[in-house]
Amino acid sequence: MRVLLIEDDRDTAAYVVKGLEEEGHTIDHLVDGRDGLARAMADDYHVLIVDRMLPGQEGLCIVKALRSAGRKMPILFLTALGGVDDRVDGLEAGGDDYLIKPFSFLELLARLNALARRPHLKSEETRLKVSDLILDLITRKVQRAGTEIDLQPREFRLLEVLMRNTGRVVTRTMLLERVWSFHFDPRTSVVETHISRLRSKIDKPFAKELIHTVRGAGYSLHERS
Repeated sequence: MRVLLIEDDRDTAAYVVKGLEEEGHTIDHLVDGRDGLARAMADDYHVLIVDRMLPGQEGLCIVKALRSAGRKMPILFLTALGGVDDRVDGLEAGGDDYLIKPFSFLELLARLNALARRPHLKSEETRLKVSDLILDLITRKVQRAGTEIDLQPREFRLLEVLMRNTGRVVTRTMLLERVWSFHFDPRTSVVETHISRLRSKIDKPFAKELIHTVRGAGYSLHERS
């Protein structure tokens, strides 16, 4: 899943981001409510996690603005405001679920997975397909030619980025930012090592290669004619 977290408590945010990334999900984190609303309006996320008390713009206002604009992605409130009236206000504003702090990460994950199974998400893009390679964003399963392929979370994310950019060159810098959240070059071979592992699972057992090196530029996933 692609998740947007709008949360100004950095400890809570770090906890959620780490946990979801370990599960193989992609998560963007913003602190300011106005910035979060702008990002949610501009980009397609499978699920939003929104705090109630935020700088810039309060969580209820964010959700109301999204619903007024016709944005239908599932939204989970994650907040310390746990009174009955608070929960009612959140759900009536357009929230799909409401989780009170402090919380269990396993419960948060279960609630996100439940939201992801709802019909309004099914209508959005939940599977990526290139040739005979299929990646399911909800079940986290990958198949090629009907054979299920077991990928580690980071390998799954790497493949997702490549498949979302089918036919385009994805640079090493782009991969470091989108897969490892590095905004600098760590001067290691982490990208090359993971590409090699991914090729050993995605390409080598099959007749046609899909992952191609573009010398001096990066990598591209596509089927050669």
